[in-house]
Amino acid sequence: MPDPALSTLIPLDAIDPAEVERGLDLAFGPDRHGRTAYAIRQGTDWLPALSFAALDEQGVLVGTIQAWPVALADPAGRAYPLIMVGPLAILPDRQGRGFGRALMAAQAAAIETIGSEGNGPLPQVLIGDAPYYGRFGFVEAPRGWTCPGSWDPARLLIRGVSAAVLPREGTLGPWLG
Repeated sequence: MPDPALSTLIPLDAIDPAEVERGLDLAFGPDRHGRTAYAIRQGTDWLPALSFAALDEQGVLVGTIQAWPVALADPAGRAYPLIMVGPLAILPDRQGRGFGRALMAAQAAAIETIGSEGNGPLPQVLIGDAPYYGRFGFVEAPRGWTCPGSWDPARLLIRGVSAAVLPREGTLGPWLG
């Protein structure tokens, strides 16, 4: 079993976009574009400074992680910027070997670095499995938050801020401002 410490993490924009898409299709299926997370970030571009690729010891792409600018719009129309984490995609035959942990750690460190330049990092949000992402500090988002499309509220997770400073109600969508 390869040691993820032997993998190389590089900026995602150094990888051929077609290769990234192929990896996402393998990890999530070609119908992934219909998922709620895609609707939330529709019309935005991923954030290069917070998006990474993992290459194994032979230089083969085994995983990627992206970050996206999104916002929570409260009922009064105020927008609260957030960073949407994901997708975290590891090739199916390479899952369970630590590449996901390495990518999550790299992204968290990059988010902290950016946050140290101002008032702290923006809160992060994702749709995923609480048992997996809980180890990275993600907790369930307020049940008053909504998303476009169908979604399970127990899978909407946040990190990086006390939920008390964000509105208890709101709708997630792209941050275009």
